[in-house]
Order: sequence, then C-alpha cells, then structure tokens
Amino acid sequence: MSVLVGNDSRVLVQGTGRAGTLHTGHMMDYGTKVVGGVKPGAKGSSDFHGLPVFNTVSEGVRETGANTSIIFVPPAFSADAVIEAAAAGIGVVVCITEGIPILDMVRVKEYLASTSTKLVGPNCPGVISPGQAKLGIMPAHIHRPGNVGVISRSGTLTYEAVGQLTALGLGQTTCIGIGGDPVQGIDFIDCLSLFNDDPETEGVVMIGEIGGTAEERAAAWVAEHMTKPVVGFIAGATAPPGKRMGHAGAIIAGGKGTAAEKIEALKAAGIGVAPTPAHIGATMKAAL
Repeated sequence: MSVLVGNDSRVLVQGTGRAGTLHTGHMMDYGTKVVGGVKPGAKGSSDFHGLPVFNTVSEGVRETGANTSIIFVPPAFSADAVIEAAAAGIGVVVCITEGIPILDMVRVKEYLASTSTKLVGPNCPGVISPGQAKLGIMPAHIHRPGNVGVISRSGTLTYEAVGQLTALGLGQTTCIGIGGDPVQGIDFIDCLSLFNDDPETEGVVMIGEIGGTAEERAAAWVAEHMTKPVVGFIAGATAPPGKRMGHAGAIIAGGKGTAAEKIEALKAAGIGVAPTPAHIGATMKAAL
C-alpha cells in the first residue's frame, strides 16, 4: 500500500510556469500519472509535456477524473489555488510554494475544515511513494520501496534520512514533507495515524524542529495510540532563542518550542531520538 499518493493518483499540475513544467517532467519520468495542467486563461492546448492545460481545476477534474493536484503557483495566488482544488473535489493537494502569507493560510485552513481534502504543505518538498508516484521536488533516485514511513518538517533532512535508510537496506512506504510554516495542512498526528493504519508500514521516522508545539502533541499521540516503533530527530538545538532558523515556523517564542523540550517529550513517549542527523537511519534500524 501507500499513503496519500500511489498508483491510483491522477494528478493535475496547478501552475504551468518554469518550475511547474520542470518538475512535471521529472514526475512523469518517475511514472506519476500526470493528466494535465491548470492555468487561468488557458485556451485548451499547449506544449506542457503534451498534456492538456485547463482553465480551471473543476474543468480538469471533469475531463480527466483527476483526484490529486500539485501547486507551483506564486505565493500571492496559492491560497486561492488550494481552495479551488478543494472546491473541485480534489482529495489530496500538495502545495510546494514557499512564502504564502500566514493570514492566507488561516483562510485556507478554515475552508478545508468543511471538506475532505488533505493538504500537504505549503513550503514543502511534497510526497513520494517509492516505485509508485512522486509529487514534489525531491530527488527520486535516493528512494526505494520498503516498510518505513517518513514525516518531516524539513525538506533537506527528509532527503538525508531517506538516503541513510536506503543505504541501510530500509526502503520506504511513503515519505511526506509536511512543511515548516506556522499554519499548514496535515500535521504529524495526521501522518502518524495514516502510517499506523497502513499494513505495510513497520516503523516511522519523524523529523521535527524548533518552534511551535507540533512535536510535543505528536509525542502524546504516539504514547496513547501508536502501535509501531517511531524514531525522531529535532533540528535546531543550537538556535538562539527568538531567532528564526530557516522555516517560518522555526522560532522559539516565549520560552516554548525549544529543542530540549521537544526531545524530552519524544523520549517520554518511548520514541527513539537520534542524537545527530547522521544517526537517523541507524536509530530506525535499531528500533525495528
């Protein structure tokens, strides 16, 4: 099985500019079933990898049966792109875009609460189910099919963890970059629940970072519900308080969201914590 994306994903690409065109080619090369693009004002034909380009998502869904979309739209228009996809009945939306205003994402979250659409991101590398489908900008060649799920707020640390897992002979069911923005779509708990229910996933790597309380809440959920081993790593242990490090959500505010607090919460929940990024793969192998 796979989580969120797989062989049954039929993908519309929202945003057919340079980035969307480039990464669509890579996704198609991987075997992802991309069925068209979406660009407001489209005339119905283009050189977008030989695929039809539609004026709206609803038109694309109607013509192709698409159930998934990926967004390469500029920040100012990304919130509307997510809402348009959800309104058209798209089940999984992956938003790669970085720099979406927080107030826009608050509006998106409120809208999505009344739908069944699952949003991954924004500001994320996307989702890949190795051997089945790739929706995002991740380097596909480091992934291998297997039994470990990966969830991460950091794109580059996702690649690092996957590279280690693959080198140790541990393939992956699905790797999900949930993004590092303060307001996002699905979170750690949503993904942990999906992996917990997936019969092929035998263990999960969870990569967090300073800022917010997502990791602490996830640890509490793991302690109460998770039936499979979970390994964690928290980035930003050396970040000075009050200074944002990388992601918009990675800031220690009011004494909350420190790496020490998060690591303590993970350990208290029985989660094996990798001491450095270089130990993520080995820690997962030991847990299995």
